[in-house]
Amino acid sequence: MYAIIRTGGKQYQVAAGDTLRVEKLQGAVGDSVELSDVLMVVDGETVKVGQPVVDGAKVTAKIAEQGRAKKVIIFKKKRRQGYRLKRGHRQHFTALTIENITA
Repeated sequence: MYAIIRTGGKQYQVAAGDTLRVEKLQGAVGDSVELSDVLMVVDGETVKVGQPVVDGAKVTAKIAEQGRAKKVIIFKKKRRQGYRLKRGHRQHFTALTIENITA
């Protein structure tokens, strides 16, 4: 059994026991989170597709980690102008462990 969920403006395919990194969600490590934006649920031969979400379906997950990703370097330069700009960015993320999918 797996589901397609939407969180943080992105879509993910998840199954029970999976671990995935999503955009930052509120909560502490160990807290339980319910994701109700379930777009599709597949259980063997049974497929439920939502319009846009499946009614009554939800995915429960536990927050495994709150952190920041590796630094991405942004470097801008204009030749012969003396313009150089170097910046870095570390995106916040939440690591989730999928516990249960209910349709």
